[in-house]
Amino acid sequence: MRRLMTTAAAAIAAVLALTACGTTETASGSDDAAQKKAGEAITLTDASGNRVELDGPAKNVVGTEWHEVELLISLGVDPVGVADVKGYKTWDTAVPLKNEPKDIGTRGEPSMDTIAALSPDLIVASTDLPPAAVKQLRKVAPVLEVRSANAADPIGQMTKNLDLIARATGTTQRAGQLKDEFDANVTEGRKALKDAGLGGAPLAFADGYDISHQISIRPYTSGSLIGAVNEELGLKNAWTLKGDKDYGLGTTDVEGLTQLGDGARFAYIGNDGDTSSTPFTDALAKDKVWTSLPFVKKGNVHRLPDGIWMFGGQQSMGAYIDALVKELTK
Repeated sequence: MRRLMTTAAAAIAAVLALTACGTTETASGSDDAAQKKAGEAITLTDASGNRVELDGPAKNVVGTEWHEVELLISLGVDPVGVADVKGYKTWDTAVPLKNEPKDIGTRGEPSMDTIAALSPDLIVASTDLPPAAVKQLRKVAPVLEVRSANAADPIGQMTKNLDLIARATGTTQRAGQLKDEFDANVTEGRKALKDAGLGGAPLAFADGYDISHQISIRPYTSGSLIGAVNEELGLKNAWTLKGDKDYGLGTTDVEGLTQLGDGARFAYIGNDGDTSSTPFTDALAKDKVWTSLPFVKKGNVHRLPDGIWMFGGQQSMGAYIDALVKELTK
């Protein structure tokens, strides 16, 4: 399942912890074509501070987490192995797989034998993966660990991850294009919302789960990637509670929604392929607390299209901006 189920226990417990950010030791502006022609070796420092050495740009790449898989696809690198392929196809249709990669198992427990059989020249792994698993992966191929999220700077972390993977795969030119496209999306979206009189409008984004008839709601605070994007669009985050230090996610219930101000709008992304993820249209439809909320009464509940990965990269966030602006201004 998606990040919400990776943090499944999120809805009921706590969110995963990550380590430090990744940097590159060589200039990220190196000419990709020249590097490929010369077969120049690449040396990187990943998010865990490990030195990663490659003979040249990686081509045969495995991804153990969807955030990193999406960045690979966006950069034009079709991964040969992906964790939970079915789940990715369900939750990230905004940046679809262009090939048919081998399913390497779950995101939390990839199959070492399956990965080894693919003979990858690079494994891109999230720091969410247990250290013991990463240690095993290093016996198969070089491992580039990427910090999937950082509540202190969500957009900055997303950009660092893109740049790091781009250096490893010789696609820095494409990375530059993706960053420019994202910046343009933000600028256009901010203008559209301002022109519609929505500059500074309070918005609460959340997802929710109905697990064994227990409704849990997960607020996306200012430290979340979507929360940070909303603020870049000129919107105000209506959540006042604090999220975790990595993903900026909080935990509440239906009663917790009463703390949102009268002028707040509410937005969410569910998935019809997983009915547990759509309590706002299913389980809560006749709930007295839910139906009494000001934004519900005013019709200010906005379900955005399925398949936009809330923990993705520049292209998912671009799709999110387009969908949100269209929904709020219709």
